[in-house]
Amino acid sequence: MKQLSVAILGQGRSGRSIHAHCLTTIPALRERYRIALVCDPLADRLEDTRKDTDCAVSTDWRSVLTRRDLDLVINATPSDQHVTVSRELLEAGHNVLCEKPLARTVAEVDQLTGAAARSGKMLAIFQQSRFAPYFRQVRSVIESGVLGRIVQIRIAFNGFGRRWDWQTLQRMHAGNLLNTGPHPLDQALQLFGDADPQVFCRMDSVNYAGDADSHIKLVLWGKGRPTIDLEVSNCSPYTGYTYQISGSCGGLTGTTERMEWKWFDPAKAPLPALITGPMPGRAYCGEKLPWQTANWDASTAEKDIFASAGEGFYRDLHAALSEGRPLTVTPAQVRRQIAVIEECHRQNPLPVRF
Repeated sequence: MKQLSVAILGQGRSGRSIHAHCLTTIPALRERYRIALVCDPLADRLEDTRKDTDCAVSTDWRSVLTRRDLDLVINATPSDQHVTVSRELLEAGHNVLCEKPLARTVAEVDQLTGAAARSGKMLAIFQQSRFAPYFRQVRSVIESGVLGRIVQIRIAFNGFGRRWDWQTLQRMHAGNLLNTGPHPLDQALQLFGDADPQVFCRMDSVNYAGDADSHIKLVLWGKGRPTIDLEVSNCSPYTGYTYQISGSCGGLTGTTERMEWKWFDPAKAPLPALITGPMPGRAYCGEKLPWQTANWDASTAEKDIFASAGEGFYRDLHAALSEGRPLTVTPAQVRRQIAVIEECHRQNPLPVRF
């Protein structure tokens, strides 16, 4: 198995606590990747990863541009730098893994995919939630067909928290939709299907020191597709990360750690014939359906969403880079996600205060 040589740009929460952590602590990823270089303008942030890996360090990310010993460069710089840095890396001949959000607009995504096409290099986007165990379970239940035609999917990535960092500033390409939102939105679009959805969105800025969005209600719909109701909010202390699915033969409810679903077989309980006149005995429609039930509980390892999803993503990326397999999360799919985000911002022009 080829071990890929990696540089990580940025050693903040994402670069250090997610990328460097996954690549240095998960045995399967240690076999596949070797951190050769980490960059961050703050020198003190480089020491932890250097001690873990004995890698080279630099306070100037552009030091990677001329290197030819790297198989992959991970762009974990602040969000407003993602497009510029990724483009320069691609133009310099590097394979790039960019943190979310890839960009703020579809036009910017097209700039990056164009640069990747011209350089012949790979552009990947770190949308690891596609590989999360709970989401794989949701897809498995839906694809089994037991719930029948899926009518509605409700996804909530909610919590309660006040923030006063750069992730609250519009000028930094921040806010809940661009920060947390790409995770559930990527999942939602996978469940919606390959058509372009109609979009309704309402956004608000609450409990943020800055001027970016912290509360989002997003609805996706389209002919022949399930209605998807997505919430991403910092103002909801009760709901957490939840899924609720409504189908013609049953439904599912659950969290990232536990799910249950119930369904019936319509062949064993056909819909009674329509009665257009008065109901006999003034009865209300009622029946005892032959419900079946099942549940899923996350294992101890699966409860660590960042680790389990990160491992799945990086295994997939390694296969793409070393064996030429197609990426599971493609730039074209992320482009559709950014189109939805761009439309949400168009519908909700929040005042710029900083």
